[in-house]
Amino acid sequence: MKELLKQLVKIEERINYLLQIKDFSNWGNLDGFKKTCDYLKEEIYDLSEERLAAEIRKLHESISFLEERAEEHLTPLERVRIVRSSQRFSLKDILENVYEDYTELGGEDDANVDPAMICAKATITRRIKNKPYTASVMVIGQETGHGEEFRNGGSCKPQGNEKALRYMKVAETEGIPIHFYIFTPGSYPIEEGSGAAQQIARNIYTMTKLRIPMISMISEGGSGGAEAIGLTDYRVMASHGYYSVISPEGAAAIEGKIREGSKVPKELIEVCADRLKLTAKNNLKNGTIDRIIYEPPLGARRDDFAFFAKLRAEMLRATDKVVLSVKNFSALRTYEIRRKKHQPASEETQLEVAWDLNKEEIKRLLSLRSKKYLAMGRNGFTGVPEAEESMYNLAKVKTEKVYYTLRYDIMKNHKRQVRKVITDVSGEGSVMLRRITEPINAFIDLWGKKKKEKPQRLITYSGGGNGHDHQNRRADPLELTDTYTSPLANKDRTVTCPNSEKYGCKDLWIPDLYGEFAGVCETCGHHFPLEHQWYLQNIFDAGSIKQFNTDITSGNPLNYTGFTVRLQGAKNKTGRRSGNMTFHAQIDGIKIIVAMLYSDFRNGTVGSAEGEKFVQACALAKRKKRPLLAYIHTTGGIRIQEGTLGVTQMPKCTMAVREYIDGGGLYLVVYDNNSYAGPLASFLGCSPYQFAIRSSRVGFAGPRVIRETTGSAIPPDYHSARNALKRGHIQGIWDRREFRKNLHKALLTMGSPSLYYR
Repeated sequence: MKELLKQLVKIEERINYLLQIKDFSNWGNLDGFKKTCDYLKEEIYDLSEERLAAEIRKLHESISFLEERAEEHLTPLERVRIVRSSQRFSLKDILENVYEDYTELGGEDDANVDPAMICAKATITRRIKNKPYTASVMVIGQETGHGEEFRNGGSCKPQGNEKALRYMKVAETEGIPIHFYIFTPGSYPIEEGSGAAQQIARNIYTMTKLRIPMISMISEGGSGGAEAIGLTDYRVMASHGYYSVISPEGAAAIEGKIREGSKVPKELIEVCADRLKLTAKNNLKNGTIDRIIYEPPLGARRDDFAFFAKLRAEMLRATDKVVLSVKNFSALRTYEIRRKKHQPASEETQLEVAWDLNKEEIKRLLSLRSKKYLAMGRNGFTGVPEAEESMYNLAKVKTEKVYYTLRYDIMKNHKRQVRKVITDVSGEGSVMLRRITEPINAFIDLWGKKKKEKPQRLITYSGGGNGHDHQNRRADPLELTDTYTSPLANKDRTVTCPNSEKYGCKDLWIPDLYGEFAGVCETCGHHFPLEHQWYLQNIFDAGSIKQFNTDITSGNPLNYTGFTVRLQGAKNKTGRRSGNMTFHAQIDGIKIIVAMLYSDFRNGTVGSAEGEKFVQACALAKRKKRPLLAYIHTTGGIRIQEGTLGVTQMPKCTMAVREYIDGGGLYLVVYDNNSYAGPLASFLGCSPYQFAIRSSRVGFAGPRVIRETTGSAIPPDYHSARNALKRGHIQGIWDRREFRKNLHKALLTMGSPSLYYR
């Protein structure tokens, strides 16, 4: 009887699981089967053992039939529900069943830096030729838990991602691989402390060049939270998992323009889950993951030990594959891994592979990682980058690399070394001369004939330019060029400053406000929004702007319903093909490369085309040894209609920025208007020099998302530039009227002193 009761409880769990997947509907008479279970539990001691066994057998057959039907017709949204089920395996289950032993770092359970992020030092043992080989790995991942509220459903706060970064560096120091496990619907959207966006950006930036093999397994990969630990050398995904730029509910709220507090229609959520192409097969097809780990029907659960054996074999195989891809002698072992690609799940590859890497192997590892991420999403747009569109351009790029390397890296470096030697020699000579002349000077001082010393000259920024001839030029070449007046100035009326009650600002006559005043209230300094054309015409030297890669065109790679028409509307409205404008420009003769996200094209959102143009701008700035400015007129984040092809622009563009900065480049970011989400949590937030135009708003998530996620309202100035500065997320606030002067000063005083124009 005891065994029959266990079987009945197990069947009840299966029924509840199906009810969760089907959203608690009475699909397949599940409600009736549940009532039968309840009846049998109540009458268990009044029924004969034979009858009870027969009833349980009938229930088992009926539920098995429904499970087969459900697996055959699983919708994307049902896969999302599988991942979110309390019966789903979690990272703790993996640590217990995949690794021999582990020690949790940074606290345990609720006495933890952030219980939603687990870091553990683990050991894993392989048997090779019947001999055990034990290796150490660092395990890092989100923990959803099985109902524990303190886990926050796997949504990490900034301190959780900061903890992950700390132990990434520990693993790098120890030279051991990292196994990442992604179980998150997204990061917890708060700006306090290290800040959600800024911390994710730091994680991604560091992961671009970690000198150890990294493997990640995705069960639930939600947006920036997944990317915080997702930039790895090999990415596998559970077959019933999902990886998406946004949750289906979030996409439905945006697409349906649902008011805050209103319920999102269930049908719309279902539609958006399908449109986002978030399943493992979709992601493998789009090249955003490398391999699928197949699960049992309706997904693996916390007691599925056969799946854990398969996962163990897959993580070992993936680690071996990454290591062998950079080893000096690996051809036959790599062939063996490929040959056994479809071997039984529980069978591990019997190969002897040392996971430690030497300097040359680390160099190859970083090179392969760079190529992997810089190539991501290239199937998401049309058009060819100018640098690759012809044999002539390819030859031109190679010639430029040689020329600028000779001119700035070799010739200028040699000149600098010679100057250093002369300075050192003259310095030693002056000391020697001083020692010889000291007795003579003392004698002269004694007789009061000492000459007055000239005051030492302090070298400071004067704003006077970069050594160019300034004759026959304007009195102050750094004043705004004033060659463009906003069309907003054509309205003959007044406007009230939003700070009038606080500061007593007078009503402003629009022709003056948007003309002479550059959109700035003279009383309080409030900045009214201006169109991006104003910046193009008034900030940079007249006639210096020359756009490049204009043929790269935003597309609809997922065939997202209705998006092609909306995208064409943006192209017609702006006369441009993407939301990222890249161009050459000059500031008082200093040549720079600029990438501008602007509001007119899909609210400055970033998709595959915008990401590719940014990567190409980084490559051009690196090649020509020029400063790179990212001016963010507005960005609404990652374009949701491109799914994970959009979200992978976060690691892709960060990789390009890291290589540019490592090459000695000066990378400046200036935020304006409303700048939010993925770009800030990656390739913008990783800049060492970030500034904001006064009155702009900078943050990870908008007020509505924060309220819905945290359940708490935020103050009106939560995302203000002033608060961003107080938190240390930006390095300064610029007045629009001083933009040109401040940018010029930054170019001359920030970054490496060996920049080409210094």
